[in-house]
Amino acid sequence: MTASGPTDDTSETKRSDPVTPIINRYITTVPWRVVGVFLLLTVFFVVGIGGTGEQQAGADQFTADLEEADALEEMEERFSQNQRASGGSSATLFISDDRNVLSKPVLLRILDAQDQLETRDRLRVSSTGSPASNIALQLDPTADTAEQQYQSIERASDRQIERAIQDADESGALGPVSQDFSAPAASASVMQVFVNYDVPASADTGDAASLQFETVDIVDAIDGFTAGDNVVVFADAILEDEILQLLTDTAIVVFPAAILLIMFFLIVAYRDPLDLLLGVTALVMTLVWTFGFMGYANIPFSDSMVTVFPLLLAVGIDFGIHIINRYREERAEGAAITEAMRLTSTQLTAAFLIVTITTVFSFIANLTSSLDSTREFGIVAAAGMVFTFLIFGVFLPAGKVGLDNFREGRRIPTFGVAPLGNEDSILGRVLPVGVWLARVAPVVVLSFALLIGAAGGFLGAGVDTEFSEEAFFPDQERIDQYQSLPGPLAPSDYTFMQVLDRLENDFGVAFVGSVTVFIDDPQVRSDIALREIDRAIQNPPPSIEATDRRAESDSILDVIDSRAAEDPEFDQFVRASDSTGDGVPDKNIDLIYQELFDSPRSGDAASYVTSDRSAARIIYDVDVDAEQAAITADAQGIADAMRLDAVATGDLVVNQVVIDQITDSAIRSLFVAFILTGVFLILSYRWLEGRAVYGAINLVPIVVTVGALAGTMRVLDIALTPINAPILAVSIGLGVDYTVHFMHRFVDEFENRGDVDAALMITARGTGGALTGSMFTTVTGLGTLFLAFIPLIQDFGLLLALGVLYAYLASILILPATIVVWHRFDQQYELPSGVEKSLPWRQ
Repeated sequence: MTASGPTDDTSETKRSDPVTPIINRYITTVPWRVVGVFLLLTVFFVVGIGGTGEQQAGADQFTADLEEADALEEMEERFSQNQRASGGSSATLFISDDRNVLSKPVLLRILDAQDQLETRDRLRVSSTGSPASNIALQLDPTADTAEQQYQSIERASDRQIERAIQDADESGALGPVSQDFSAPAASASVMQVFVNYDVPASADTGDAASLQFETVDIVDAIDGFTAGDNVVVFADAILEDEILQLLTDTAIVVFPAAILLIMFFLIVAYRDPLDLLLGVTALVMTLVWTFGFMGYANIPFSDSMVTVFPLLLAVGIDFGIHIINRYREERAEGAAITEAMRLTSTQLTAAFLIVTITTVFSFIANLTSSLDSTREFGIVAAAGMVFTFLIFGVFLPAGKVGLDNFREGRRIPTFGVAPLGNEDSILGRVLPVGVWLARVAPVVVLSFALLIGAAGGFLGAGVDTEFSEEAFFPDQERIDQYQSLPGPLAPSDYTFMQVLDRLENDFGVAFVGSVTVFIDDPQVRSDIALREIDRAIQNPPPSIEATDRRAESDSILDVIDSRAAEDPEFDQFVRASDSTGDGVPDKNIDLIYQELFDSPRSGDAASYVTSDRSAARIIYDVDVDAEQAAITADAQGIADAMRLDAVATGDLVVNQVVIDQITDSAIRSLFVAFILTGVFLILSYRWLEGRAVYGAINLVPIVVTVGALAGTMRVLDIALTPINAPILAVSIGLGVDYTVHFMHRFVDEFENRGDVDAALMITARGTGGALTGSMFTTVTGLGTLFLAFIPLIQDFGLLLALGVLYAYLASILILPATIVVWHRFDQQYELPSGVEKSLPWRQ
């Protein structure tokens, strides 16, 4: 085929895909059998939904199988067992009063709560503590229990209580009260109460969780206290529960909003009730099949999976609108039902196949990620994309043929059967704007588009990467905005947000990541252990806080020094165990540990060495101005330099490792998706149309779309996160969805007419109308993710919606200019057919 039209040479190279004839035969001859088979498969997948794994939410889902995260989990488990042996699991209560939390009535309520917690046997509370207890001890140093402390406060006058508060403040024994504390006025607005539980080492985390939730109920039952209002309880179990609840609340708000908006635009696009019912049924089937696949594959529902379903809905909506709109075009030309669907399927099935395979490529490219959640996203999304093709490429056309055959000859009215974008409509007059621009200045349009893509790519290279537990929680203002929603749509109260607010605003403390070197080595009880720990503290790297060339840190050495300062006999034993005189014991190490664990303050030693003496840890203070990457690298350097088996861990280190993996995953999946998509498009068009160059032309708008999206992330200050890491690879699939439909229709029209301008005009109005309906429906559907409570899902929803919009604009505005530029180039350098066949761009 030359630039001006088809020729005998190239017509011989054009082939039909093997799938289309098979699909055509079944959907036009036995449509109801096809529908029946798909309904049976839907029942099969419905059964599979029950096998979906447990929900996963929050940061933990992205840290599975990381060495640093595994070390952190093991360290916390082993040291929590130490603490449980001495009364370990704990919770913190933030109690507030706008007038004065240190007033006598509030102090009495607090001590009443402590007494009830301590005296409930099933609650296993080993001890409680608070500023209220410390004030009571100033009044009566012999008041050992919460009940005795209550009586001490009850007997005291207001003046005596004020004096006790001032004495406790002067001696540093008052305890944690808010920054607005005034000693002269003996007032503050918030105080912290600590609750320690005596949980056996053999107990699992669920036991501790039940105790913490029961604590909330007990305090809430006390007159004057309301959990979630003037009493906020913070504990690990409650945090885990709230993370899962956040995912549930997001689904409750997002899914109904998406359904309403999608239904509105589907009504506009389909306009016929039966077509609408068929399209909605296909969408529901797509979701059911995908959920069922997750169940059979035992893949849990997580934050990442929230984004999969809008993506599949987007592609399904696109396929459905294309099928119905193209079918209506053929019917408007006078074709019978079966013939109209045969022509529609013949033209669209190849495009659907190309879109499906290239989109699957963009999803499975995420299998190169080292993050389990990202790989699971790729698997589920790829499977869902195949289901979408089958349902919308086979079931929906068969259902349409069956319904129209049933309706024909019966008095069942039809509504709005005119195709979108017909020449007489407003849309039909607007859509050819890209064709008009391509007529006037195609080189300018293409050059400007490539400039935008390049500028976006340059900006996008500087996009930040973010990962932390707090990133999964919205700010309180956003939650408050949704509290007015009716009934089940209203979100839960999130303790974590209130705890953050209390810590930051009332106590001047922000959650910061910890840096810990975890030593898991039997030699912890050997003679070299303490020397190695001491060496790891000397001459720390720049990101670690230091005094006199020693790191600001906490370790078993500090416990030994503290005990030696209080116990002369122990001090003498430590000195005798130090053969070099440098203050660090190098013999009798196991006996020193035993002395520490046998002391009344065994919990101090249990914080840094496990009871079996097989593991230890060093906790470092970090420079608040240091970069997280530098801190992580320095901590890893300390661990690597130790002669004991050690690993750097802690929240900060784990977060940085995930950040590094997010960046690598995003770049790797982008290149894999682009290469696979590019090769497949070129080979597909070479096979189907006899011209590989059509595949290359398809890639131009996609490159611009990806570049523009990357630049938008930088402009809007949206960081790469575990949730949106696949966005660049996915944007390739989104771009292909639009450009392939446009290009495939153009090729068909160009072959029939031999005129580029006429083919572009028909494509812009016909396929452009379907693309427009799909774009509006998809953008609004994906845009509902911006309503999510989880900020990371909000950002991903915005990026997906923008990616669809950019892909649509690129196909409508940029692709016509690209085609015209290629056409002119092809005409200018037209060569004899024998030479032509030897040139790559001619193939």
